[in-house]
Amino acid sequence: MTTIGNIGIGVKFQSNISWITLGSTTAVTILLLIIPTDKGIPIEESEVVMNKLARTLQIYKRTISTNSSLKKIITITNNDEFLAKVMNSKNPVIVNFHAEWCEPCHILTPKMKELIEPRTDVDLAIIDVEHNPELVHTFEVKAVPAVLAVKDGLVIDKFIGLVDANLIDTLIKKLDEKK
Repeated sequence: MTTIGNIGIGVKFQSNISWITLGSTTAVTILLLIIPTDKGIPIEESEVVMNKLARTLQIYKRTISTNSSLKKIITITNNDEFLAKVMNSKNPVIVNFHAEWCEPCHILTPKMKELIEPRTDVDLAIIDVEHNPELVHTFEVKAVPAVLAVKDGLVIDKFIGLVDANLIDTLIKKLDEKK
């Protein structure tokens, strides 16, 4: 059973408790499905088990998808990090100023992650405006969400507010044009 759990969680994430729990849950669920019983599983119960397995696999898939792009998502906590990870980055960076209390921010950020994740040449920096007043002042952020496109230490473009995926994609493409 441990072997199946390790396959589920992967060597890279063995120290992470949530991955271990998720991998173990998945392994136990799979074992329950493949271990034959004397009386068999009634159809009603097998449907419940299959639904639980489907939900577990969906959570597992989202977790893998989210964690696979962690290297591309940068959380900025101070000015020094901003300088090092955004302004001096070799990759262009989309900078997302957001706030936890901002509903449009909770819609825009996942959309941006989804559009940036397949790209190897663009990173996403997330800045909480509540904890970074100096950066908010420096970039004159008056409303959230506010998004900047930064390349080679220069702001190439920006937008404010909740926008559709096409505008985000256009912003990302502008980073490619300025080579």
